[in-house]
Amino acid sequence: MAAGVLSGRVAVVTGAARGIGRAAAVALAESGADVAGMDVAGPVSPILDLPPATPEDLAETGRRVTAAGARWSAHVADQRDIGAVRAFAEAVEREHGGVDVLFANAGIQAFAPLLEMTDQHWHDQIDVNLTGAANVLRVFAPLLVRRGGGRIVITSSTQGQHGTTNGSAYSASKWGLIGLMKSAALELGPHGVTVNAVIPGLVDTALTRHRDRYVQALVEAGKSPSDDLAEVEREAVGALRAKTPLGVPWVEPEDVAPAGGVPRLRRGAHGQRHVVRRDSGRQRARDRLIPSGRRRRRSWPGTHRAGAPATRAGAPESRVQELRVRNRTAA
Repeated sequence: MAAGVLSGRVAVVTGAARGIGRAAAVALAESGADVAGMDVAGPVSPILDLPPATPEDLAETGRRVTAAGARWSAHVADQRDIGAVRAFAEAVEREHGGVDVLFANAGIQAFAPLLEMTDQHWHDQIDVNLTGAANVLRVFAPLLVRRGGGRIVITSSTQGQHGTTNGSAYSASKWGLIGLMKSAALELGPHGVTVNAVIPGLVDTALTRHRDRYVQALVEAGKSPSDDLAEVEREAVGALRAKTPLGVPWVEPEDVAPAGGVPRLRRGAHGQRHVVRRDSGRQRARDRLIPSGRRRRRSWPGTHRAGAPATRAGAPESRVQELRVRNRTAA
């Protein structure tokens, strides 16, 4: 096993075949955790205008995790099927002995105007992104509680906060994940489990680098897309650059994954609320730590004790954390 701050821990990553999920799996492995990765690794919905992840993509994640010195297990499942998620959890317990970290990251995105979208367009995005993530939390949270505590991180999106032209289903699902995170934090805090959300802007993944996403960017910029994919991509990149003072269209998955996967896992229960904002120059890039009560330096898990600062439902303030990560290219 790789040596690091998470040595001896077991991490579960969904949507692990590529993008942010792969980067997070590798980051967790580099910090010492063994990793169990889940992905549907195949077609998800006909509404999508991008190639699906493949079993080979998932295997490549495994190769990178093991190259970091960590143990890896791969699991193919659709998180919309809670029975399949339960089978995945049982396999992880058999193979790894338990779970300490859950990174609920899997999701899809498609675009259609409200006036034109089909029922499937709405339901598939809500079912995968919101209901699927809820399935994962419902199944794995008891494992973390039995372990005596742990960390849950959910991937949301800035599009869930500000809305998206022709992307209402995706935005609704990602806003729902923020509510899920906050509610789960209140409920699981007394059990020594913290729950956070990573809220990235545009990231260089398959969900960003495809025609429908480029067309959406051009529509927002008041431009009409052509039939030439290369030209559409070039114009979309230009439109996205123009929206940010730093002139970047997106960040890399590795820029997001460490915030979601590693640095704050051990510090999240020390009596602070962490707010990390990373924007592509839309506001000054900064990391900000907002204290909320006395800091209690205790080892994770089992950091809370009676009398610690509390919020609604008796959950310690440290349990109600929101980690916002937006595009950043410079510290």
